[in-house]
Amino acid sequence: MTLFVGTSGWQYKDWRGVLYPEGVPVRLWLERYTEHFPTVEINNAFYRLPTRETFEAWRERVPGDFVVAVKASRYLTHIKRLKDPDEPVHRLMSHAEGLGPRLGPVLLQLPPTLRTDPRLLDACLACFPSSTRVAVEPRHESWWTPETRKVLESRGAALCWADVRARPVTPLWRTADWGYVRFHEGRARAWPHYGRRSLETWAERIERTWAGNEDVYAYFNNDPNGAAVRNAQLFASLSQASPSQSSPSQASP
Repeated sequence: MTLFVGTSGWQYKDWRGVLYPEGVPVRLWLERYTEHFPTVEINNAFYRLPTRETFEAWRERVPGDFVVAVKASRYLTHIKRLKDPDEPVHRLMSHAEGLGPRLGPVLLQLPPTLRTDPRLLDACLACFPSSTRVAVEPRHESWWTPETRKVLESRGAALCWADVRARPVTPLWRTADWGYVRFHEGRARAWPHYGRRSLETWAERIERTWAGNEDVYAYFNNDPNGAAVRNAQLFASLSQASPSQSSPSQASP
């Protein structure tokens, strides 16, 4: 298993002094981030889709083996609610493909009010290029059915394993030959950190499920108080990340 561990975004003011030393300008934070992590999830693409030129600029600023996951625009998931997906998916991919070989999975986080509709999900997934890895994070319990699982498996899409307050809020289905995990909020002090035992449990789950040569992407979305940085670094060390990727270095004090 190759485990890519990172955070959901990198531009958080309270990470100064945690990941970014005093004196390092914000314009160099991405470069500094890549010295610690092999991947990042572009979470703010959900709110406003960056231009293709922006994605191309990021491609030039990160190492050749760095992986960028992209959260799909809310226009597709929350405004259109997966309906008429052709144009939103095309626009998303025509921009994100500016990352070139740095482009990793695309995340579809569904609104908590969107109830299950496997046909709608299938039609949306069919719009993505076959080479694109798509992870789906439903947030209404009605989605946890055999029909949903069948759609994900047939499209090679990964069910995003999501954690809130140190417990899974999704089924632990393996629906693809790769995995995607998101950590939203832990229960340890100081909020919203995860405790070591919780992360050990997750590491064990992942290692049991993907024991071969599969890729697994794990992102920490608990950004306040620098929690995501510290937890991502600890999780990578606990998971014994693949030798093919750089182990996260220690954050600056």
